[in-house]
Amino acid sequence: MFYRFLSLVFKIFVYRGYYKQYKLPSGFRFNGFLIRINGSGSINVGKNCYISFYSYINIPSGTVLEIGDDVSIGHNVKIYTSTIQTSDFILNGVKSQKNSNVSIGSNVLIGANVFICPGVNIGNNVLIGANSVVSKSIPSNTVAAGCPAVVIKDYNVAVI
Repeated sequence: MFYRFLSLVFKIFVYRGYYKQYKLPSGFRFNGFLIRINGSGSINVGKNCYISFYSYINIPSGTVLEIGDDVSIGHNVKIYTSTIQTSDFILNGVKSQKNSNVSIGSNVLIGANVFICPGVNIGNNVLIGANSVVSKSIPSNTVAAGCPAVVIKDYNVAVI
């Protein structure tokens, strides 16, 4: 009962604001509660996409998150388009931010507990295994998993 109430509260108050602020299409589904989007960057979303429970998207000003058609984002997924420049922080004690866009192609399935780093491009027809850290771009027609995520299977898809 409590979870239904919490889900309803998020749908009415939080997710409606996300649809307006980020101009999300009506076909984009928030599948659960405690899904958070932070920042004033922009999100471009295709058709038939959803994001699940406890996920978090960080898109500061000047950055873009591109999501293709038919993308499924599992629960507790983190997507970041910015990070602290570690070399500046360690050597000079200065916190400077590095911003890089993230692109996710069409027909992508992102498993639970995945972390997607800034500057990553994920191709079309990709499956990202659960608990992976995607720190480099993943080509199309592949399965990737691990920490850091590496391609573990490549599909040669014939175009008809």
